[in-house]
Amino acid sequence: MINPAKLFQLEPGQKRRKLALTFGELERDIAGIAEHGMEYRFSGMSRQDYTKTVARIVLEDPKLPEAAAAEIKKLIEAEDFDERRLCNVARNSLLAVIGTFPAEWDLVIAPHAVSELSVESRSFFKGVNVYAEDIRSPFNIGSIFRTAEAMGCEHVYISPNCTDPYQPRALRSGMGCVETMGFCRCPLEELPGDMPVFVLETGGTPITEFSFPKEGIVIIGSEELGVSPEALKRATCGIVSIPMTGLKASLNVGVAFGILMQAWVQSLSSEIH
Repeated sequence: MINPAKLFQLEPGQKRRKLALTFGELERDIAGIAEHGMEYRFSGMSRQDYTKTVARIVLEDPKLPEAAAAEIKKLIEAEDFDERRLCNVARNSLLAVIGTFPAEWDLVIAPHAVSELSVESRSFFKGVNVYAEDIRSPFNIGSIFRTAEAMGCEHVYISPNCTDPYQPRALRSGMGCVETMGFCRCPLEELPGDMPVFVLETGGTPITEFSFPKEGIVIIGSEELGVSPEALKRATCGIVSIPMTGLKASLNVGVAFGILMQAWVQSLSSEIH
């Protein structure tokens, strides 16, 4: 952590970037997931006092919007001090002034601690699997893992051309789920041949009318090209689509996968009950 007194010696742009990084480090420390060597060790004041001190430096930024300044000031002075929320609001306010986003600047909070989690201990729906085909964005592949883990997928398969799930931004958007999910990289033809396959793509059966299998593999395609012709040929259970009414009629692949998984899990749960 930087000495607050040294921040006054930095030019405005450098000061904003350093403050944003500092708040990110503080958030991780507060959550108990500080990166090695980045734990709070600043002598002379408690972490809470340090957080308030650097937040007050943010208030002196002439480019800080009034609404953001009012929110930061309110959090600093709150009787029930929410240290992590102050860090988050201050950091994102700074990034807005800088003109970027956390995902672009690699400042997303690091994955949750997973020391007590394992692939073996997690709950899932047996036989519910996803095949991610040629997903290029680290953010998207991390999001897919996060949704797969949350909704109870047993396994994630990824194609040879998918981005690396262990890429730093994928790990951050995955929030620890890349480490706890079972997954393997394999070509389409090496998917289990004894398991039903369906694809998420346009032009298929509406999701509210689709008959989801009890066990199977759903294939989701790349951000730009969608599911490949070869994958469509593997769709023994058909094509499921999400009806849309907007002018763009387009969804982020991670969002679309989340909608799909909710519908699939709901169909499985209704059969159980």
